[in-house]
Amino acid sequence: MSLMALITAVAAEPLLAQEQPMSLADCVAQAMDRHPLIQSAQAQYEASLARVRQAKALPQPSLDIDSDLQPGIFEFSDYGERYIGISQTIPFPGRTYLRGRIAGEEAEVVLADVELLKLDVTFQVTEAFYGLIRAEEQVVYASQNLEFTQDFVAMTELKFEAGDVPQMEVVRARVEAASAANQVRVAQNEERLARAGLNFLMGRGPSSTLSIDGDLRIPLGEYDLEEITAMALQGRPEIQRLFSAIQREELVKKEGFMSYLPDFDVGAAKHKIPGEGDTWDVTLSLALPVFFWQPARGEIAEADANLRSLQEEALHLANAITLEVEGAFVSLTSAADQIRLFEEDILTQAEEAYEMYQFAYEQGEIDAIDLIESRRTLNEARTSYADALFNYDVARAAIERSIGRLFQEQ
Repeated sequence: MSLMALITAVAAEPLLAQEQPMSLADCVAQAMDRHPLIQSAQAQYEASLARVRQAKALPQPSLDIDSDLQPGIFEFSDYGERYIGISQTIPFPGRTYLRGRIAGEEAEVVLADVELLKLDVTFQVTEAFYGLIRAEEQVVYASQNLEFTQDFVAMTELKFEAGDVPQMEVVRARVEAASAANQVRVAQNEERLARAGLNFLMGRGPSSTLSIDGDLRIPLGEYDLEEITAMALQGRPEIQRLFSAIQREELVKKEGFMSYLPDFDVGAAKHKIPGEGDTWDVTLSLALPVFFWQPARGEIAEADANLRSLQEEALHLANAITLEVEGAFVSLTSAADQIRLFEEDILTQAEEAYEMYQFAYEQGEIDAIDLIESRRTLNEARTSYADALFNYDVARAAIERSIGRLFQEQ
């Protein structure tokens, strides 16, 4: 498919209706199948596997034709001597196998990069999925608040007509209704952007129709920091990548020592001299390690330097992973504490306070500004609660990324 055709297909995708709501697992699976960067990384891995086969391949044989003592450059029928033969370079035993192993470790490095990219995309999809759920809930809260303010305007206008409240109360109610309508528009725009972001991560057109099925309210769990850190230091793709890179450099160093052992060039040619019988010439040649210092200063020295670099990188990576896990763990426990606080205290108090203020306003005991502030406090509590749930879900996904696998796989 040409690039233009691919762009056209993506642009036309919004016309395709989404039949069933997609769960988080559905979204992640589609991202794994369609995300362009993952597809590109998979192709790079396939290319690295092809290089393994190239490294194991023998050199092509050579056809040798030597025509001597010709009267003219193109007068091949009249010659004094002719050699027609074939020659083949044969690597020293074990060298081809070693080159294949080096290419194999390079492929493992590429594979680790693919797995790391999948972890990153999975985290991004998870964050976008829960972000869309939060955005949808914000639209619901904003719509409920708009409905309340519209009813409040109608109620205030009736009170004004009855002479129970001054005109200022009506003005305040209308201003609050206009503000609530604007909040609905803002929430809808954020929902639209969140949906476009999730579509993008799944390799779809940003405007594609998308319906999701999920909930922010994941049951709170208990996690042990030391256990999670140990799993992260064992399961992260970066660890496997470094291990394969170290293995590769050790093999390269070994190949450097094997450069002292020569490859063989073997050939056989039929020797023709007009008027005499045909004879055979057999040749065997091999390289002499006269410049013996070159591998020690070249391939071997480079491999030693790379090994030292990788060892330092491994130390840094271990520290970075430990810090990353601890940061995600702190975010997770903090969000869990906030969720418990909202569920056990703040939400209940905000709802009870709003009901009391609403009753008091209907009885004429308080003015509009007190009821509006009470309603705003309730909305802020609900919004903050949704934010805490979202933060918990994202922190949990961050820990899954840190350990290199899903908790369900433990």
